Amino acid sequence: MTAENDPPTAGAGSPKFAMRRLCPLAVVVAVSGAVIATGWHRELSFETLARHHDALCEFIAMHEAAAVGAYFVLYVAVIALSIPVGVFLTLVGGVLFGGVVGGAVAVVGATGGAILIFLIAKSAVGEHLVRRAGPWAGKLARGFLADAFSYLLFLRLVPVFPFWLINLVPALCGVRLATFVAATVVGIIPATFAIAFVGAGLDSVIVAQQAAYRACLSAGRTDCRLEFHMHAALTPQLLTALVALGLLALVPVAVKRIRNQKSAIRDQ
Repeated sequence: MTAENDPPTAGAGSPKFAMRRLCPLAVVVAVSGAVIATGWHRELSFETLARHHDALCEFIAMHEAAAVGAYFVLYVAVIALSIPVGVFLTLVGGVLFGGVVGGAVAVVGATGGAILIFLIAKSAVGEHLVRRAGPWAGKLARGFLADAFSYLLFLRLVPVFPFWLINLVPALCGVRLATFVAATVVGIIPATFAIAFVGAGLDSVIVAQQAAYRACLSAGRTDCRLEFHMHAALTPQLLTALVALGLLALVPVAVKRIRNQKSAIRDQ
């Protein structure tokens, strides 16, 4: 039998191979879409936390390890599915487990979820997009790669950019996993612990909200709600400090550009 009669193998360029690489990304997109479409993510709210706060604290007191494990798994899943509730979950970690434990688990969970979606996106379409990118897009990707750690550190330190977007862009630009993980861990630590410690100090707010909510129900009103606005946690002072840290992360990039320009002038 000749080689021409041999069945085709599922090589790197075959449709079967491509579909197999796209399947994990398709599953993530489908599950994430279903969660958002059904509104399940809205259950992760301060109102829900306040309503079940006492029961959660009682469970944690009896099964702390299991509770921390469940929180970690939930955090990884939410980040991997690119559902935009990371700040709220970090706040909840601080409320339920304290600033140190809650912040630490949030950092590990966010990093784990980010690695998962990064690897899935990079395996499915990242290398293909880098090869197919036009001249301008290719130049942009090369510029990003030249200072990937500093750029990623800046994007992580300043919590105004969507976390899910920062997980995908490096994958599509061909950033190495080690660079992605290092910049993610270092970059998210300040904001994550800051928000977790804010959450740790919210017990009094929750108690006050619960008392107001119960008083509203006792009055027979039907418009009673447990309300909390995120700007109460993300104060201007906190955001200013994080922006300053982000700008500091760009200093190595600026220094490198200045040195390159001076070198080019000397070579002329």
